[in-house]
Parts: sequence; structure tokens; C-alpha cells
Amino acid sequence: MSLTNDTAPHSHAPGRTAPGRAEGDLLTLQRTIRRPELRRIVPLADTTIYEMEQRGEFPRRFHLTPRCVVWSLAEVEIWINERRAASLANLAPRAPGPDVHLRKTRPVTR
Repeated sequence: MSLTNDTAPHSHAPGRTAPGRAEGDLLTLQRTIRRPELRRIVPLADTTIYEMEQRGEFPRRFHLTPRCVVWSLAEVEIWINERRAASLANLAPRAPGPDVHLRKTRPVTR
């Protein structure tokens, strides 16, 4: 016997709310990620992420408990997509190239 979504033990019929939720609440769960998973998704140093958060350039972390800090996965994904779009449109700031005339060894000659 196969179970469909209508007969699955934890499924809810349309119009019914999940246990512990009031009628009209969002039924979607927001996934959160901790620092190790954030590091796998965003290859930036902890200090860089912290500084960007302080400037409002990166999604803010929040505390689930006094010792557990998390980020919203949806907010991080939106941030990545915005950065990708800005980069493709050549709107993302880029670091300047090195000034080869300031080299101590093998200076550029013309």
C-alpha cells in the first residue's frame, strides 16, 4: 500500500493548520543555517562577513538561543543572487589592479 500526500501521517488537508499554528499563519518554514554551512555557501572569512553585516551589506545573523547563532538561508540566497546580478551587469565594485610602476624589483620600463 502506497501513501500519497493526502494520506501521509503528517500531511494536512487544505484549510487545516499545522499543530501549534494559528489559522492564517504562514505554513512555510524558514530554513536557517549555522556558521559551518554558511562558510560552505559563502567563501568569505568570518571577519569579512561580520564587517559586511555591520555595514548592512550582508544578511544579519540572529540568535536562536543564547549560544546558537544562525542566518536565514533564504536571505543568504537572495544576497548571492543580487551579487551575481550586479557582477554580470558590471555594477559590482572591484579592487583596483596593482600599480606595476611601484614595484621594487623588475620595474616596468618603456
